[in-house]
Amino acid sequence: MKKRSYLSILVAGAMCAGLLLSGCSSEGGKEPTDSNSPASQVSASPEAEDPDQAAADNVAALIDAIYVQQRTEDTDAQCVAAKEAWDALTDAQKELVSGEFADPDYFGRDTGDASLDDPRNQDDIGENELLVVSFGTSFNDSRVEDIKGIEDALQAAYPDWSVRRAFTAQIIINHVQARDGEYIDNMDQALERAVANGVKNLVIQPTHLMHGAEYDELMDAVEAYQDKFETVAVAEPLLGQVGADAATVNSDKQAVAEAVTAAAVSEAGYGSLEEAKADGVAFVFLGHGTSHTAKVSYSQMQAQMGELGYDNVFIGTVEGEPEETACEAVIQAVADAGYTKVVLRPLMVVAGDHANNDMAGPDADSWLSMFEASGSFDQVDTQIAGLGQIEAIQQLYVAHTAAVIGQ
Repeated sequence: MKKRSYLSILVAGAMCAGLLLSGCSSEGGKEPTDSNSPASQVSASPEAEDPDQAAADNVAALIDAIYVQQRTEDTDAQCVAAKEAWDALTDAQKELVSGEFADPDYFGRDTGDASLDDPRNQDDIGENELLVVSFGTSFNDSRVEDIKGIEDALQAAYPDWSVRRAFTAQIIINHVQARDGEYIDNMDQALERAVANGVKNLVIQPTHLMHGAEYDELMDAVEAYQDKFETVAVAEPLLGQVGADAATVNSDKQAVAEAVTAAAVSEAGYGSLEEAKADGVAFVFLGHGTSHTAKVSYSQMQAQMGELGYDNVFIGTVEGEPEETACEAVIQAVADAGYTKVVLRPLMVVAGDHANNDMAGPDADSWLSMFEASGSFDQVDTQIAGLGQIEAIQQLYVAHTAAVIGQ
């Protein structure tokens, strides 16, 4: 599993450095270093003098230098330097790459074809722009299916508006740029692009799950540009308003609950949730989790499942916040309810790092591994699919945009 999640690092960076963020997870931390400075060049110790390890350590340092949440004037050059240094390694040297955040998967993991994506950073914007703001993902297939899927649905629904993209995780932007040569705007770049292109009416549709820390940071970023446009409107995130307590539900949460459950049941090969229940199957939908007060949204999603009569659906979170969504607590709840089979699926817009590693990864601390190690279940399966590829979810974003567009 990754040493630290994207969102955890983002939050840590924001707390420690007060960085402006606007995007599920992590990455911030240290200031970027000059790729040509001594600090970015790691040589073997006098004792070791292993040229292979020295070459790998240099690449690790270059990767760590761009694994940051702040973009600088050196970022583009650093991305190029990191990739060139990686390409110069032998296969054996690549396996030796290990840093604070660096590992062989950074450049070496196959996550799909980036050329199928559209960064939507064109300058032919016109007077009306619909800016779709996502945390982002470096998993190419998920970026195409989930994020681009939402953007495409919005563009189809509003052909008179130019749909553009912004990611709020600079770490992810840097990763995609360095590995695949795809340039995605961060929030400031996207807003500056809109200003430079003479946009008059700006609508922002966050793909975030809830009114959490990333949504708050997005609002702060937009406020700084408020007077640059004639009109600015920000649509609701996926789950809508948070609500007063853990039992509060709304039509947005109901729509999401119904959509993700229907998709999971179908992919598992059942005709209905009741049919799956009769077969002893429980579905566990895994969100990220947060210390923000909006974490009650996960409890509300569990309450929503109960209201719908979805007794064999459980909500968990990678971070275990709120505490009843921690892996151990969910394992106990599913086991106590008597289910013998489990299907794990993300409650996340994209099926990226968390879905592939924290949920379905081979390490002992993944949810898959912990459910299997509990010895409580005969079968544990995973479905690696983001919410963004579900048509009903895409249309919910369309409806949220409809509520503010043209105001």
